[in-house]
Amino acid sequence: MKFEEFKLNEHLMEALSYMGFDEATPIQEQAIPKIIEGKDLIGSAQTGTGKTAAFLLPILNKLTEKHDKLNTLIIVPTRELAIQIDQQVEGFSYFTHVTSLPVYGGGEGQDWETQKKALTKGAEIIVATPGKLISHLNMGYVNFDHLQHLILDEADRMLDMGFHDDIQRIINYLPKKRQTLMFSATMPPKIRELARKILVDPIEISIAISKPAEGVMQAACLTYDSQKTPLINSMISNKPELKSILIFTSTKKKVNEIARGLKSKDYKVEGISSDLVQSEREEVLLRFRSKQTRVLVATDVMSRGIDVKDINFVINYDVPGDAEDYVHRVGRTARAETKGIALTLVNEDDMYNFSRIEKLIEKKVQLVKLPKPLGDGPKWSIKPFSKGGRFSSKGRGKNSKKKR
Repeated sequence: MKFEEFKLNEHLMEALSYMGFDEATPIQEQAIPKIIEGKDLIGSAQTGTGKTAAFLLPILNKLTEKHDKLNTLIIVPTRELAIQIDQQVEGFSYFTHVTSLPVYGGGEGQDWETQKKALTKGAEIIVATPGKLISHLNMGYVNFDHLQHLILDEADRMLDMGFHDDIQRIINYLPKKRQTLMFSATMPPKIRELARKILVDPIEISIAISKPAEGVMQAACLTYDSQKTPLINSMISNKPELKSILIFTSTKKKVNEIARGLKSKDYKVEGISSDLVQSEREEVLLRFRSKQTRVLVATDVMSRGIDVKDINFVINYDVPGDAEDYVHRVGRTARAETKGIALTLVNEDDMYNFSRIEKLIEKKVQLVKLPKPLGDGPKWSIKPFSKGGRFSSKGRGKNSKKKR
């Protein structure tokens, strides 16, 4: 379906043309008409399928003139996602008078004053993280009297991060008569429960829940921990065509360790985690986006906040503990119908978790062999639960100890 078929206003169509948007994705095709009609909506679609445009375009279509009143509140789990959505608002509304502002923590004192002004005297669209917005609400000056739209983006991640009570508290400040939209990559029971509380007779749209995009070539390699960094070095050192590589690990501690192990005189490697202050994180992401940095090592908290075009290669340095996090990590490549590679390094302790991922995505991931110079990795063999209640791997033993 072409965007012109939605009959959006001419200013939006001009921006879409300038940005190269022509064909709508499935989530956009189904959501945009319903949002324009004013329906509440709960939308589930995998990462990278165009959810942000699906809710921004119909809202912007209603905001053709400058109102100087807070019209739309978008709540997101992380500051990176807040910045990303605000940038997309700027792009789509380039030829309009609509104003937006991200509200998140970690900035300087002047940021607070800018946010306060927007929340009291009017930016039409505010993109906020729950904690920072509540800090402003506690001061008593936030004006939601004219708010017409509430959007919860990455709702499942917000609940995973413990923001349920914060979201409920924010909603208590909002007008009861409003349009509410909820978007989530996955749809666990806790999301449906929240939806029942805050949405009114919602339209439900579900697009390919919890499965990586078709353009992702998925593979896994059985490795001992000591083989992981040498494997990555061997894979990327002689492949200059892989210009943008994103490596995920589950802990902040590992970020710097991995980045140090991958340092090269031929290309730049950087790490990013919540240990960096916001300005440093933005600078790291800017260098990665502009291809000054070839390899970026990140934690899971960044998996939904990194919106970088043309990421060629995503590597899961370790298997995520939550099977759904795999989808979000892998979703950083092959965005907008492009192609990409996702490789997961599986040690002997992670085999059970990886089998849960394959069950979730309903697909057996191809296993690739280690290069011969690195020796043999562990054998695939899992035993889900031992008598003590914890899973164990049959692959442990004398050979495993030698490899460590």
